[in-house]
Amino acid sequence: MKKRTVVASAGALAVLVVAVALSVRPGNDPVAAPQAINPTTLASSEPAVARLGNQQVASEELKAVLASLPAESREQLRDNRAALESWIRSRLAEKALLEQADAQGWRQRPEVEQQTRAATEQIVMRNYLQSVSQVPKDYPSAAELQQAYDAGKSQWQTPALYRVSQIFLGVSDAQNAEAVRKQALELSRKAQAAPAEFAALATQFSQDQASAGQGGDSGLQPLQQLVPEVRGVVARLKVGAVSEPVQSAAGFHVIKLTELQPARQATLDELRERLTQALRTQRQEQIAKAYLEGMLTTATLSIDGAELNKVLEQKR
Repeated sequence: MKKRTVVASAGALAVLVVAVALSVRPGNDPVAAPQAINPTTLASSEPAVARLGNQQVASEELKAVLASLPAESREQLRDNRAALESWIRSRLAEKALLEQADAQGWRQRPEVEQQTRAATEQIVMRNYLQSVSQVPKDYPSAAELQQAYDAGKSQWQTPALYRVSQIFLGVSDAQNAEAVRKQALELSRKAQAAPAEFAALATQFSQDQASAGQGGDSGLQPLQQLVPEVRGVVARLKVGAVSEPVQSAAGFHVIKLTELQPARQATLDELRERLTQALRTQRQEQIAKAYLEGMLTTATLSIDGAELNKVLEQKR
């Protein structure tokens, strides 16, 4: 019933694969792709989770990728075998492609060497600048954190949260839609007559495997995470009430609202970690900018206007 659950079947796979792909190379930079391939090394006895010809995805490589992901993404990937295997296949294809390029001396092509040098310079500059713009460990102080929280109070609103239970009956084709609707109506009538029996009915009849085992409970969530057809119905329900069947593209939903938490302002404790990280990131950017500007004042800067004009004229 959650909108995000519907999307996950199609979208989570792509999102997770992209997230992992960005974590493959040290520093997240294309220039850090594996070096020239050594068949002897590939033939080693290092444990591998997958192989393609001379190429392999070693167990340690996969462990490193998982470790580099945020905790939430890492757990999602562990639970999404299809996404994980899709990344493995893509990684092997990349390695095979690189092997072909190396066999043809592609690394030595002038344009590739130029791009590699430029990318290497960017990596070095970025890492060095980061090293000279470190934020003090005790920043922000409690007072600075409180000041930032107070300044943005209007932004710290959390939406109303609804704990919803459902009995979901899927519609496989138009021919059985009416039969499913009648079954949903019957279950709705039973649940309205005895709301306390809703969990048992959901466990027995609901086809939403994610929530059926929890008596239909799908947890606290804002309205925007529900499928569109369900949102308006949930917004009008009173706590403890059971809805008439609601039809969506996937089937019929019988809804029970079991809890409502009104919209409120998030507390500083709830925001402390995110707000601290945002302030530290902002401060590091400020330090880095000041450092760069300072370099321009340590020596005399001169621009040869005539020579600059020559270069610009050549572009026409």
